[in-house]
Amino acid sequence: MTFNQTQSGSEKRWKWSAGLLSGVILFPLLALAWIAMSPVGDIWGHLLSTVLPGSFATTILLMAGVGIITIAIGVLTAWLVTMCDFPGRRYLDWALLIPLAVPTYIVAFAYVEVFDYTGPVQSLIRWLFGFQSARDYWFPEIRSLGGAIFVMSMVLYPYVYLTTRASFLIQSASLLDVSRTLGATPVSLFFRVALPLSRPAIAIGASLALMECLNDIGAVTFFGVRTLTFSVYDIWLNRSSLAAASQLSLAMLLMVFALLWLERQGRKRQKFHSTAAAKHKTPLRFELSTGWGITALVACLVPIVLGFVVPALLLADQASRRLEDIFSETFVTTVKNTLALASVASVVTVAVSVILAYALRLRPGNKLRSAVRFASVGYAVPGTVLAIGILIPLATLDNFISSQTKAWLGFGTGLLLSGSGVGIIYAYVIRFLAVSYGQIESGLGKISPHLDMAARTLGRTETKTLLQIHLPILKPVLLSALLLTFVDCMKELPATILLRPFNFETLATTVFSAASREAFGEAALPSLAIVLVGLLPVIFLARTSASTFRTKTSNRKGPTAAAVSA
Repeated sequence: MTFNQTQSGSEKRWKWSAGLLSGVILFPLLALAWIAMSPVGDIWGHLLSTVLPGSFATTILLMAGVGIITIAIGVLTAWLVTMCDFPGRRYLDWALLIPLAVPTYIVAFAYVEVFDYTGPVQSLIRWLFGFQSARDYWFPEIRSLGGAIFVMSMVLYPYVYLTTRASFLIQSASLLDVSRTLGATPVSLFFRVALPLSRPAIAIGASLALMECLNDIGAVTFFGVRTLTFSVYDIWLNRSSLAAASQLSLAMLLMVFALLWLERQGRKRQKFHSTAAAKHKTPLRFELSTGWGITALVACLVPIVLGFVVPALLLADQASRRLEDIFSETFVTTVKNTLALASVASVVTVAVSVILAYALRLRPGNKLRSAVRFASVGYAVPGTVLAIGILIPLATLDNFISSQTKAWLGFGTGLLLSGSGVGIIYAYVIRFLAVSYGQIESGLGKISPHLDMAARTLGRTETKTLLQIHLPILKPVLLSALLLTFVDCMKELPATILLRPFNFETLATTVFSAASREAFGEAALPSLAIVLVGLLPVIFLARTSASTFRTKTSNRKGPTAAAVSA
């Protein structure tokens, strides 16, 4: 009896801890809604007549362009490396993920330098044809909406590629093989069978890419594109109107939820099942002829070159000219700030994820499940929106603490929380909780409940069961979640810009500040540092992905399909 009561009390403590953490995570969004709804003159009417129409239209056009291109590139490359056999396919299978290592604002910065009037491309054109000025020839303007669509698409297409490729791998091999025996060509098989079956996966990947697009502030600033995110940043900092920024942020938040709703509606009725026999074999790949093989190779190489190779080479060239800056006090301090924030935030995020996932494992009720689900929606919330929602409660708490210490001790504490890195860490935890929580929840789901029962029979409490059994088993998952969260925190720009203390720089804000001054040389070294560290989780993901792919395909023995003639 005592044992059962102890277990019940422990479960309740886990449940209330998870509920309290969910409330803390959701509080900034509630604070944002509160201040946005508070009457502060006719701000909303002014926004509707001036700022909102243009920003909204630009944002829609940007997202539409990025959505179309990322879907086209992601689906095509996923089909080629999954269903076709051509030279280099095995390496391209994971190399197509590498552009994820480069933040959009760094690629944008690099392409502005490449295609600008003083850049190498236009300089080469003037040298070849003898042009003296920009009036002598026409060249597309990189600082435009089209330039922003191009750059973001080259960086964000891996989201669609990853989800679509996984869908192609798990589709029923028997279904595709039967379609082929009925005379389906590769083109008809793609459009009439594989593509309809993959629409849910495409919708998920596209929604992730579009949410990253909506969150971006660095690339759109470099290109002079006034999106909703840029307008929030401009209204808050340049026009000093927190209320207007809050109302515009609420409009963005509603836009995000609408995007998530459309994504869910688009795949709500699309449920496909594979037979047990088909789950362990993959379809035969089409062996492409020499001409089509080269075409497929080029089609897969182009997004890798444009999304990673070109900006990486340019950054490496510029950084090699300023290697002495590595040991400068400014750069060392910036690196320390970045590593400290990312390290603390990633550890806290993983710890919160463990608490939420384990509490839900102990008490899988609908209320707790809904609270955890809402708490993990932060990844879909733009950083600028989070920053405004976080600043309000932190500033209020700072004022309260300062007034109390002044009354009791005779001196105020000042901006104890909002003037330090607490606000940035708070934003990081909310923003990237979904990245960590998804992995940990999946890892816990693979641990048999019989282990919990056996541990409790031997006298272990829920907490001891977690510490002594689950966490050791979950060590690889925890390291993976920690690594991915760390790199995401290190690259995050919008919330960091708005919440950083005075005279406090990270690698991301250093790149943004240098780019704002057109100082490409100063930004090259911190940009390259971000890219090199960002490669770590991408290589980990790519190696794991490629290994899984080879394991699955090795289960299917036999000849390949007939060559597809040109």
